[in-house]
Amino acid sequence: MDHIADFDVAAGARIVYVRPVPLTEIPEEIRDRVGHIDHMYALHNVNGERLALVRDREMAFVLARQNEITAVSVH
Repeated sequence: MDHIADFDVAAGARIVYVRPVPLTEIPEEIRDRVGHIDHMYALHNVNGERLALVRDREMAFVLARQNEITAVSVH
C-alpha cells in the first residue's frame, strides 16, 4: 500500500498483533487495488485498532521491526 503507517502504540507497550484478514472484511477501494489474493494481513495495537494492512505476513513483521515494535501472530 502507499500509506505511511503511524504506529500509535501505548507507551511501554511496543507490540502489535498480526492477523490474516479475508478480503471480504477489507474496504472495497482497497480490494480493487490488491489484485488476485484471498487475504491480507492487518497489524493491530493492544486496543485492537487496525494500524496497517499489508499484502503478506512477512511484510507485516518487517514493517513492525522497521518501527522498532514487536509483532505477535494472532490466529
